[in-house]
Amino acid sequence: MMKPKLVAMSGPLGGQVVSLSREQLSMGREASSDVRLDDPLVSRRHCQLTTQAGSCAIRDLDSHNGTFVNEVPVKERILEHGDQIRLGSSVFLYLTQEEDAVAGGPTSVLLDEGSIDAQSTVELSWEDAFYLKTEKVLASLSTAGLMARDLHALLKVSTTVNAVRGVQELESRLLELIFEAIPAERGAILLLSEAKGEILSYGRERGSSREIAVRVSRTIVQQVLRDGVSVLCGDLLQSEEYRAAESLAALRIQSVLCVPLRVADKMLGTIYLDARSSACRFSEDHLQLLTAIAGIAAVALENARHLEWLQEERRRLQADLNVEHSMIGESPRMREVYQFIARVAPAGSTVLIRGETGTGKEMAACAIHKNSARADKPFLAINCAALSEALLESELFGHEKGAFTGAIAQKKGKLEIADGGTVFLDEVGELAPSLQAKLLRVLQEREFDRVGGTRPLKVDIRLIAATNKALEDAVKQGSFRQDLYYRLNVLSVTLPPLRERREDIPLLASYFAAKYSRKCRRQVSGIAPEARACLLEYDWPGNIRELENAIERAVVLGSTDIILPEDLPETVLESAVPKSSSGANFHEAVRETKKKLIRNALERAGGNYTEAAKLLALHPNYLHRLIRNLGLKEALKK
Repeated sequence: MMKPKLVAMSGPLGGQVVSLSREQLSMGREASSDVRLDDPLVSRRHCQLTTQAGSCAIRDLDSHNGTFVNEVPVKERILEHGDQIRLGSSVFLYLTQEEDAVAGGPTSVLLDEGSIDAQSTVELSWEDAFYLKTEKVLASLSTAGLMARDLHALLKVSTTVNAVRGVQELESRLLELIFEAIPAERGAILLLSEAKGEILSYGRERGSSREIAVRVSRTIVQQVLRDGVSVLCGDLLQSEEYRAAESLAALRIQSVLCVPLRVADKMLGTIYLDARSSACRFSEDHLQLLTAIAGIAAVALENARHLEWLQEERRRLQADLNVEHSMIGESPRMREVYQFIARVAPAGSTVLIRGETGTGKEMAACAIHKNSARADKPFLAINCAALSEALLESELFGHEKGAFTGAIAQKKGKLEIADGGTVFLDEVGELAPSLQAKLLRVLQEREFDRVGGTRPLKVDIRLIAATNKALEDAVKQGSFRQDLYYRLNVLSVTLPPLRERREDIPLLASYFAAKYSRKCRRQVSGIAPEARACLLEYDWPGNIRELENAIERAVVLGSTDIILPEDLPETVLESAVPKSSSGANFHEAVRETKKKLIRNALERAGGNYTEAAKLLALHPNYLHRLIRNLGLKEALKK
């Protein structure tokens, strides 16, 4: 495993690599940051990375615009290989593993096992490579003829390879340029794949643009890879041991050139050339030139492989993100939900999602659908509590023309329209008994009748149901069919209420602030610490939906570029714990005044809540809520 690093994909540092060799590394806009980002969207002290015991954690330092990992706002998180980190306009890729070589097409190299004992073999070490030593080139400029030709070839290679990005296109262009400068008949570029233990290659024949399988000598290739030297083998047909390499002998190979592709101390592979004609023998000049070409090409090939790998990683990470589509949260409870979605999505079984109102049951159902084999088919949601029995029956099953008064035409129901896809029934516990029986038939037989219809219709759907009530109690009370309950409760998950995952509240609040900032076209850069404390103290009986509404209200009504406590609803402020900071004095004074007014009214009413509510000109239910939010319940009992 390599040392962890960050690769800047975009932003002020785009293209640069940041090594995470230090235990702590700070990122931000101020000059003292270890990684300085000159970006107005980045806070002065934005985030910090801590590397310990082989793992790296990222922690947001209360930045205005937030720290995002895989497009999810985070407070603190352990990073994994391939994670995308976004700070303002900068995107970094966190890497801990060496990337595999990426190569297109099948392996086009055949390794010959026979040994080679050529009559003339020249080995060239990296240090003796003429064209890689500037001082040697400058000292020999007087012999201008051959050198001018070679320098022209090197300049052409350098210019061409830097303009090509794809690995296979680069290999093809490289062999074309080599054939222009060296009298080879066939050539191959062999690249090592460390993870797969394979040699990936691209082969070409002079005068042809088609990829071919080139037979090469394993002995020569292994020598070049092992020793890191360039090899020229001439007069192969005169070798006593040449018969051992039967395939090369059959091709009447006269001479071979093989040079290493190396970047620093890392061996990438080799360039292999051969010739059959005695008129096309390779010389030491050719060996020098090919070694220099390999020195230029190796860097370009490594960069092209790295770029293709990054593009593939980006596609993979984007696909992974779809599993958690539209769901925000990193608490242990939500991680369990994500794992459940990932496991059940491909299965196709019926799913029952439990949870209070506003916990995101429809989003969880949508995520299951989007990650299933039915993702390209319809996803239709129906709220069983929002329609009367007759309307719901028509919505679900459809109706025939003339089935009832007003049925002037045939109508397909949601079950029929969603054929092949997924139907989500929210508040399934509100279904009338007659509709429960029809739904049970759909689950058992996969068929139903339209209202007023006489012919059963077959349907292929996946059913996901949701409820905010205990269906077990409804079964005991006789208001919900037991057989339907068992059919629905094949796979079940409970979404946690927001008060049981308070650590996710800042993430959700930041996400909604950014969302409505864009929607309302008003710049909101963050949430004040005092406002964040109020959000964390409130119990959120309406869960995520109530939080979203509160943040939308704050964005619309706020007058500054950050959300302040006074921008939040009164119900949220009433639950806030007093803070010692001067900024909280006003809100604490309001809380204390409310408490005093409620105590005085109850004393005057002799403890009667209804009478006290009349004295305060409030609804009794609102008075009870005020007492609960202000923490007066226990004090009033004494």
